[in-house]
Amino acid sequence: MFFRLLMESFRRQRRRKTLAGLAILLGTTAVTAMLALATTIGDRIHKELAVYGANIVVYPAADLLDVKIGGIDVKPASSGAFLKESDLRKLRGIFWANNVTGVSPELPLRIIGAASTGTIDAAATGLWFSHDLSNGGAALKTGAVALHPWWKIDGAWPNEAKTTPESAEAAAGKALATRFGLKAGDVVQATTKDKTTYALRITGVFSTGDAADAGFLLPLNAAQTIAGTPDAVRRVEISARTKPEDAFARKDPDSLSPKLREVWYCRPYANSIAYQIREVIPGAQAEQVRRVEQNEGNVLKRISGLMWLICLAALLAAGFAVSAAMATAILERQAEIGLMRSLGASKATIAMLFYAETGLLAILAGGLGYLAGSGLAAWLGARIFPGDGPASLGTVLNPVLLPVVITLALTVAIAGSTPSIRRALTMNPSAILRADV
Repeated sequence: MFFRLLMESFRRQRRRKTLAGLAILLGTTAVTAMLALATTIGDRIHKELAVYGANIVVYPAADLLDVKIGGIDVKPASSGAFLKESDLRKLRGIFWANNVTGVSPELPLRIIGAASTGTIDAAATGLWFSHDLSNGGAALKTGAVALHPWWKIDGAWPNEAKTTPESAEAAAGKALATRFGLKAGDVVQATTKDKTTYALRITGVFSTGDAADAGFLLPLNAAQTIAGTPDAVRRVEISARTKPEDAFARKDPDSLSPKLREVWYCRPYANSIAYQIREVIPGAQAEQVRRVEQNEGNVLKRISGLMWLICLAALLAAGFAVSAAMATAILERQAEIGLMRSLGASKATIAMLFYAETGLLAILAGGLGYLAGSGLAAWLGARIFPGDGPASLGTVLNPVLLPVVITLALTVAIAGSTPSIRRALTMNPSAILRADV
């Protein structure tokens, strides 16, 4: 009898149920879309803000030392301290290794040599262009080009795999190419530190918009050979997905208790990732680039706040709509409620009937809202972040969100219908039946 009454209520009040279900559907659609975007917004914002450059920089800790004799600073502008390229594999073993999305080591040097257009003396930088970085785990394809997406090349970037002990590929900066008449295909005979000749074949002319346009970019292994500094890097830029900085992030981990230090260590702050980098790379000093890091954190905070506000507004609107629909439905069913009470139905049974109607409606509308919201999230993601490409079914439907959305739909439906159900249970059945005669 209970289930018959339940089904009959849906058949006889299709319009009321449709309006309440539509309210829940729209609310859960908005919530699902916001939650689905929120689960990926950090990575997407990080990718978009990558044009500002790396958010962590690593350099030799010896650069921080002051060398003074008689009160005079005698430390060279380039102190000659280096990090080891081979140590960079250890980055794949830190706690937040999967948050490290890009690594770009640098080795500055000067290229002195001859080309068909004359003698050349210019600055140069050795880099990774497309490098596989691994340490027994998942490989990371990274390099300077990935960390500097605004760089442009007329031709092709150098291929470090083609570096030999006698030759390598290189790219010439736009200002340098204009000054010396260099173009793709030209060969520069550079002089190495041990006075031998090293051939650099120009593969393209690049533009970065900064001082690098006046020099060369070449593979790191070739730069180490020319400079006579094997396995050496002068500076490392690192791009990592991080959590916005708060007061706890700025704490000195060495001053915290063991328990709090573990909490700090296990949060993806830029400071904690930099701390882990200093632990694994000997002689390294790692610091966050605050301009990039704070911009990313501020954007994430504002977008997250807006998303939560939209979710709250959608749920409140759905709750009020359900409350209004349920109040009207109960008003129309006063005679039915009075008859059930007069026939011996308890208040708990009547309440259970109405809650069952509301719960079933919430589950059906919430499930449809989950599907519609997932599709809306994919559409919005493709419009806001067009560089991500088309979304696959696996990325559109996040199964973790389904129970969350259904729970929210049930909560909104029950909260919206409770005031009307409580009023229905306070009705005097005899008064209702006399009024209905």
